[in-house]
This record gives sequence, structure tokens and C-alpha cells, in this order.
Amino acid sequence: MSLDANVLGTDMGYVLSSVLSEATGTVYVVNPTQDLAKALVTDCSEILTNDTSVRLLSDEQLLKEVMDDFIVASNAAELVEADALTLRTGDVSEPNSLIITTNAAVTMIQASDQVAGMVADESEFVATVRGSYAQAFESATSYPLRTPAISSVRSTLASEIGDETRSDFDSVLTTLQTARGDGKGLNEVTISLLVAAKNNVLLYDISKWGEDVGIASKATFSRTKTELEESGLIDTEKVPIDVGRPRLRLKLGHNQLASASSDQLAGVAQSLLA
Repeated sequence: MSLDANVLGTDMGYVLSSVLSEATGTVYVVNPTQDLAKALVTDCSEILTNDTSVRLLSDEQLLKEVMDDFIVASNAAELVEADALTLRTGDVSEPNSLIITTNAAVTMIQASDQVAGMVADESEFVATVRGSYAQAFESATSYPLRTPAISSVRSTLASEIGDETRSDFDSVLTTLQTARGDGKGLNEVTISLLVAAKNNVLLYDISKWGEDVGIASKATFSRTKTELEESGLIDTEKVPIDVGRPRLRLKLGHNQLASASSDQLAGVAQSLLA
């Protein structure tokens, strides 16, 4: 099926899904905005199958900013592992975002609260545009996505720490629009420590899991633990072991956090950190 009509909506995810749902084979996404890149991996992942895969060509700085969000990056990693998404960076001179399927070249335009996909489907034009960006993609630089796939995070958290901690982790993520470490929200390390504290997990265990799965180093977990402890969000208690220094058990350190349900945990933590 070919896309033969312009698509208009108020939501990037809706417009992008409408375009991709009619595509097969390799689709090129060129010069995406942050909203488009985020919608691609969070709203359209089910559309990308063995029959449809995306080759995304972006400015490197934009892709870094988008992938600083753990929610976006971990979903992108899932698609990369499934060979449904390939990320590359290079000089992109195109002023608009383009989606190029085998049958159409769609210019994505976002203005105020409206999003439009403007379709050009003349076969020779589409073939020319597609050939040009296929060549540009081949000469572009592969983007090193270091965030683990969300399925790996969830499965290892359940097997190595426990199902309840994994469930709490999922609940927190579903309440967040972003998970960044830039002061605008909770990042993946903070979330991991909070749900670990909610379940009285040892710092050693959660930090080892986090390092093994690829979220962050043990040192980062330890540093973040100290920051949360100084902010009064978590407490620790020493747990003696047979050999070596006692290990630290994480506990929630504020009454509001201790009484919060898992889907309230992020909101309460953010309000206490504000």
C-alpha cells in the first residue's frame, strides 16, 4: 500500500504512525526533530517489524540530546537489537524532517500544535530522493548507542534483584515523560536506587546489577546514593558479612516516600528534590 494523501494531526506520534503504517521495506528518516525521533522509538516501535526497518540520519548533537533520555534510548536500543533501527550521524543540510519510503517522500512540518506530513509520490522524484539519502546514509557515521535495551533491563532486574523491584521500576517509568540526568527529572540511576530502597535491596546488589546491564558504573551508583542520602530521600543500614566491610541496605528515608505507592514514587521524589 502506498501513502497517497497528506496527513494532518495534533500529535507527532499519530502522524508518524500513519506514515509508517503504510510503508514496507527500508524507510529513511532524515534530519528528525527531537519530537520526531522520540515518537519514532516510543510510539511506533510496534510498526517496525521484519517487513519495515528505519535508517535514521541525524545531526549528532540532536541525537545525543534525544538519547540522553533513558526512556527513549532504552527503547531505541531495543529496536537496534532487533535490526529494526539503524542510527547514523552526519552533516544534514535538509531544512525539514523527511521520511522516505519506497513509494513516497514525506516532509514533516510542525507548527504550533499542528503536525503535517506532506506527501510527494511521483515515482521518479521519490527514486531520486531515496537514492541520494541512501548514499548519504552509507557514508555517515554509526551512532554508538550505549544504553541497554529496555527488555534486558527489565528481565535482569527481575532475575537478579526481584520481581517486586522490577514491577516498581516499570511503574515509575510509566509515570515519567522523561528520565534524564540533567536536573529536569529523575534519571535511570536515581530511579533504580529509589525502587531498590523501597524494597530494602543492598547497595552492592543494585549497583552490581546496574553496572553489569550497562546502566552506569558502581561508582556512579555510589555517588548518586550519597546525593540521595544527603537529600534525605534514602537511608542506609549496615549489614554485617563474614569477610570484609559491612554492606549497606537501602531504605527510603522520608515518610512521604515510604507511604507512596510505586506509581507515586517519582512524583514525590521530584517534589522533595525541587
